[in-house]
Amino acid sequence: MTLKEFDVYVQNKPGELAKICELLGANGVNIKAIASERANDKPMIRIVTDDEATAKSALAHSGIRYDLRDVISVRMPDRPGELGKVARKLARVMVNVDSIYILGKEGGATEIAFTVDNAMKAQEALK
Repeated sequence: MTLKEFDVYVQNKPGELAKICELLGANGVNIKAIASERANDKPMIRIVTDDEATAKSALAHSGIRYDLRDVISVRMPDRPGELGKVARKLARVMVNVDSIYILGKEGGATEIAFTVDNAMKAQEALK
């Protein structure tokens, strides 16, 4: 499955997270992963959803600004050191990780999502 990360730009005030989550929920979009960050008083919410097209439409119709990025998903054993091995593979081919999420855990495995500066190199390194 191809995933996308929505980098959603919000105001630095209470209720912005609720507004985005309620908007997506009202449109039937499930959030698979979410994180936020604030640099220089400019907050951003990073979201991976289960429905790219509907999320794009909902955000656009609401006038909410966002960027869209490709996400690489990796399934690995859920035990110490596994993420380090994956990160080292990316480092060896000089791929920089821009963001990282845990998408879920099931059956002794963890699914991790990355956005990177070179998706093609990353995918090749992680085969």
